[in-house]
Amino acid sequence: MSLRDIPSVSAILDRIDWGNVQLPRQMVVETIRQELAAVRTAARNGQHSSKKQDILAKITFEIRRLNRPGLSSVINGTGIVLHTGLGRAPISQKVAVDAVKKAAAYTPLEFDLETGKRGERLDHVVPLITVLTDASSALVVNNNAAAVMLGLNTIAEGKEVIISRGQLVEIGGSFRIPDIIEKSGAFMKEVGTTNRTHLQDYERAISKGTAAILYAHTSNYRIEGFTKEVTVAELAHLAKRRKIPLMVDLGSGALVDLAPSGLPAEPMVKEAVDAGAGLITFSGDKLLGGPQAGIICGKKTLVSRLHRNPMYRALRCDKLTLALMERVLRGYSEKTPGENNLAYRLLSTPRKTLQKRGEKVLSLIPRKTTERLRIKLLDTTVEAGSGSLPVRSIESAALRFCPNKMKPTELARRFRMQEPPVVGYIKGNRFTIDLKAIPVSQIKNLAQAIGKVLS
Repeated sequence: MSLRDIPSVSAILDRIDWGNVQLPRQMVVETIRQELAAVRTAARNGQHSSKKQDILAKITFEIRRLNRPGLSSVINGTGIVLHTGLGRAPISQKVAVDAVKKAAAYTPLEFDLETGKRGERLDHVVPLITVLTDASSALVVNNNAAAVMLGLNTIAEGKEVIISRGQLVEIGGSFRIPDIIEKSGAFMKEVGTTNRTHLQDYERAISKGTAAILYAHTSNYRIEGFTKEVTVAELAHLAKRRKIPLMVDLGSGALVDLAPSGLPAEPMVKEAVDAGAGLITFSGDKLLGGPQAGIICGKKTLVSRLHRNPMYRALRCDKLTLALMERVLRGYSEKTPGENNLAYRLLSTPRKTLQKRGEKVLSLIPRKTTERLRIKLLDTTVEAGSGSLPVRSIESAALRFCPNKMKPTELARRFRMQEPPVVGYIKGNRFTIDLKAIPVSQIKNLAQAIGKVLS
């Protein structure tokens, strides 16, 4: 093909089905220009030129790829329910649709319908949080890192914060407690050792420059063996006696006891409140099962100070986040997050149920496909994800694929290209789709994806 035979931008634009394209026109034009520029460069360099229909096919494929929404539904076959890369806690369709439907239009976010005066956006969720935690007040910001930052900046800017060396945690994305303390404007004062810290270590470290004690729950790892850690209750008693606030970062933030559901035990927010902590921070999109948010609860005098901090306005949540949080919290009772809490339902689904779902998937796949992919249903163990419940693995079941003529990396790629995409993992040179994080509503979609993956 000569340079003059290469189609023009306008000629290609005329062939696009704009009724099915949800992209800015200039983005489509730029995509076409880039592809045509590559074709012209190849032609000038004497490389094998593409046929006109191949050029059109490639451009059409790229536009279709861009036309797919980046944030679309995927099937999570990793087994990790609180998968950071896939958005952490999934929210049930019923809860999400209800929240978006009510909040998409004008809504009384900061308007008191009874008095006709300006209201407070936190009033939609604070009463629910305080009832579920026994705290006297609460605040919600955009994530737990922001919650910790706001708390430390408010109560300890320019002063010392005491923390055990065994609690200088790092979680995904290089979030480190020492960095947050530094950015808050406070000065970190380490006490104890990595494996053992005693109450007297905190006692001796308190000085005129001490503004707070920080207890960071090691939610994503455990130190075992010759260890010693001071409890929240002991630190609260010390803090009260020395008239300094105790701040507790719980990270995952369990509002109910998880043990009756067969899940590993995790410190409950209510326990930290009852122990006497002044401020407690935790995530909204981990064990709570809600949207991304950082929740701060505790003593009203301290929470009020955080609310008055100008930094709060930069960290506060929007109406959609608050609408989702309100509906998730309304589903809670004294002992359970409720039937519409999808994250909790997935985490607590027993292995027997997952095995039955696996059998259902296999029954929906043509036998020939099952044989070619050499699919096996087997027992597995998984982690909750996002640094939650790190001590004990959770029982699960999975489908393992062992095709003779396809590498696991290629099979994984083909599954990711399905609609909806299926994300699994490779272990022992075998591609695996774990069923733990797949809602029952996606079982048929999974079976269809498996049936099409070889085509």
